[in-house]
Amino acid sequence: MSTHIAAAKGQIAEGILLPGDPLRAKFIAENYLEKPERFNEVRNMFGYTGLYKGRRVSVMGTGMGMPSHSIYVNELIREYGCKRLVRVGTCGSLRAEIKVRDLIIAISASTDSAVNKVRFRGMDYASAPSFRLLKAAYDAAVAAKLPVSVGKVVSSDSFYTEDPDQWKLWARFGVIGVEMETAELYTLAAKYDVEALSILTVSDHLVTREETTAAEREKSFGAMVEVGLAAALAE
Repeated sequence: MSTHIAAAKGQIAEGILLPGDPLRAKFIAENYLEKPERFNEVRNMFGYTGLYKGRRVSVMGTGMGMPSHSIYVNELIREYGCKRLVRVGTCGSLRAEIKVRDLIIAISASTDSAVNKVRFRGMDYASAPSFRLLKAAYDAAVAAKLPVSVGKVVSSDSFYTEDPDQWKLWARFGVIGVEMETAELYTLAAKYDVEALSILTVSDHLVTREETTAAEREKSFGAMVEVGLAAALAE
């Protein structure tokens, strides 16, 4: 048992999906896993372990933003031995051609957060995923004929920004999506020498202003889950 996770040793699989929303973790467990067993409900941050196509895998919510995400990822790796951590979350599209409900696989994650400035004493760090997991996810998306883009994202500390056009600067430098956790996930994976990947469904569009509902974000986006499971169980 760790500070924020009530699981016993051995209750969490090496491969784990990490949605931000704990209710999405519950939905994934109940609709994609066989024999799911809940290992955590501390702070209502639900976590489950079950079987997918006969193989053991876990899913757990991490909350919104890098501070919350960092707490759970640190404990999952250090206390429970997780080795393949796959974020399955939502993002905003910064490109007109990448539409709502399309998939984005993050090949790198910039950030406006100070978390890595503090960690690296003012220097910049280029956070990137496991290529092995990225390839497994991309191959699964292509095989399923899903609309998928692989590209740069930015992890922001602010959902509501003072400058509504701030995203345009990132877009000018080739960033295709904005979300709130990936930069920390990739940095921690590098620190602990484990594998990580961020797979995102476009939930809102900063160019067209189209967006999905809260209910859709909680219970839809099944294509992303299946691609994420392919990565979490990559051999």
